[in-house]
Amino acid sequence: MLDHDNQKIIDILSQMEFPSLATTTPEEYRRSMAPPNGSKQPVAQVTDTVISAVNNAELALRIYRPSEDNRLLPAVVYFHGGGFVVGDIDSHDSICRALANLAQAVIISVDYRLAPEHKFPAATEDGYQALQWVYDNHLPLAIDSDRISLAGDSAGANLATVTALLSRDRQGPKVQQQLLLYPCLDPSCQRPSFDEFGEGYFLGTEQMQWFWQHYLDDVEQQSQQPYVNPLFANLSGLPPATLITAGCDPLRDEGADYGKALSQAGVAVDYQCVEGQIHGFCSFIGILRQAQPAIEKLAAAINR
Repeated sequence: MLDHDNQKIIDILSQMEFPSLATTTPEEYRRSMAPPNGSKQPVAQVTDTVISAVNNAELALRIYRPSEDNRLLPAVVYFHGGGFVVGDIDSHDSICRALANLAQAVIISVDYRLAPEHKFPAATEDGYQALQWVYDNHLPLAIDSDRISLAGDSAGANLATVTALLSRDRQGPKVQQQLLLYPCLDPSCQRPSFDEFGEGYFLGTEQMQWFWQHYLDDVEQQSQQPYVNPLFANLSGLPPATLITAGCDPLRDEGADYGKALSQAGVAVDYQCVEGQIHGFCSFIGILRQAQPAIEKLAAAINR
């Protein structure tokens, strides 16, 4: 059951007019469906930079540092949500600011390429390039190279765990841990939570199917590829995970299944389902009461 604060959000959204997915373009969708952004906390240093990615493409990053000194701090490479189609480093600015302050860690937010202009594996390659750049530049960034984690929400959580897989498989930088908020993992969209919450709870089944269709060239053919759907990956040797799902989210069950799969592969998992919450609730930090404790849980994991 939705908690009271989440119900108020749903009531507000139900009075708004949104474009039909049957006719809207991704560009129109981005203009009309900007992801929610909660209250913004001041951070000691916020720096935008651009690095070279695959095929000399440019990849924008935003770096949040919670202090002015040059102590070596833990770092988190963060991937925003938005179904691989919407969202950017601005849309998730509030989460990154809060996490930087609570964890006293450097947060590097990645403005990865979006679909359908850049389909899979563009975003995953951007994720790996961002991780490698952070590792290679850890001294100028005043980062502890042994304490670099990967984090993300929704589609960004998919990219975080896929980046961990890529780094393992390519003998890349060692990742301290995965920090995952309500991950988007399975293109089939068929688990029971889709039946229960697939309409009227902020994120819907039709919406998720639309996202996957734009992200992949062929949903049916690619839905079991490990770097698309980590539930089909060999998960052994991945870093420990802190995994948070939302109780009233169509993605709840695939997140829970991923936690079980990690555990079965011998990966330490701290899993929590926050009951009464809708998908994306952490983006409402400062608005929804359960957003702050969830971010605090990630921050505590960074410093565990």
